[in-house]
Amino acid sequence: MKNYYVDLHIHIGRTWTGKPVKITGAKSLTFTNIIEHARHEKGLNMVGIIDSHSPEVILEMENLIESGDLVEHPDGGLVFGDLTVIPGSELEIYDEGCNGPIHLLGFFPTLAIMREFSSWLSKNLKNVQLSSQRVYVTGLELQKKIKDLGGIFIPAHVFTPFKSLYGKGVNRSLTEVFDPNLIDGIELGLSSDTDMADQIGEIHKYTFVTNSDAHSLAKIAREYQVIAMEEPTFKELQKALNGEDGRGVVANYGLDPLLGKYHKTVCAECLNPAGEDDQICTLCGNKKIIKGVADRILELKTAEEGPSNRPPYVHQVPLEFIPGLGPKLLEKLVNHFGSEMAILHEVPAESLKEVVPPKIAELIMKAREGEIHLSAGGGGKYGKIADQ
Repeated sequence: MKNYYVDLHIHIGRTWTGKPVKITGAKSLTFTNIIEHARHEKGLNMVGIIDSHSPEVILEMENLIESGDLVEHPDGGLVFGDLTVIPGSELEIYDEGCNGPIHLLGFFPTLAIMREFSSWLSKNLKNVQLSSQRVYVTGLELQKKIKDLGGIFIPAHVFTPFKSLYGKGVNRSLTEVFDPNLIDGIELGLSSDTDMADQIGEIHKYTFVTNSDAHSLAKIAREYQVIAMEEPTFKELQKALNGEDGRGVVANYGLDPLLGKYHKTVCAECLNPAGEDDQICTLCGNKKIIKGVADRILELKTAEEGPSNRPPYVHQVPLEFIPGLGPKLLEKLVNHFGSEMAILHEVPAESLKEVVPPKIAELIMKAREGEIHLSAGGGGKYGKIADQ
């Protein structure tokens, strides 16, 4: 059994011909750029590339297989050197029973199955070329379709105020929307961690995943997990999510929830902090208050603590959050030490100081050890490092 770095939620911004897929995604987020960056710069071993249902993306994957750059593994997944790609799709439901919109993730073992799923999707949404589209079937129908195709089903960023299972004030249970027996994991999102999520008793039985939801190359692996598997394949990932045969998540690495964009309750207009029951901003008088994830979880709380066998959740500050560590200096670090994973986990302080100024090296080490001071984010604005 080996440990692998895994990020299962990376968007495609454009196809190889320049057509938009994720409208808000960077133009540099093509399938080919993603796999090269994830492998060579980030040091990941497995990625889930969302939006793989888009027909032009499927065509790009087919061409990479024909050229020999990608190889389909017999146990599922597309192999690019020491990186395995799991084709995935993020979709939106908003049926009568779900009080959505709600985003969810589906992953498939082979390109042929993804092509079949894409064909089915084209009959049930308006534009199959684009990411995160609303599917005009119920949540249960979509869930069943994914599972019937042998796929993995995961509700996405479940606590964020918009487009998530628990984000709206109406949904209080996943059983209102999905079959609880057909869920393979729960994606926490950037503004919560394991301790926060485990206050919801009904999700204790599921594996928690922490993914980047990357809309740019730089955001890849801002959250990820280490998973113990025999090898990085779809079949092994499926076993790990279900805790079978010694496979499983060894540790979740994610933002301290304070850094997330929706951690605290704030005024939508001026971002002034607000109480969970406030209906109007005390500073500017605006009547739109965005409830933070922390307050929303307290509304839903049904448990004091989670299962004793949960893997650790390690609060990690992505390198791009480090003050003074700009793109050129980060590139210098990566070129010197091999990958961001090496810098985040392995490189000693003295070695860092040989490449970057001591103050930046010290911040990287403090972030690694959980000793950095943060100011909370909210209302769509990230938190930030207070140590300067």
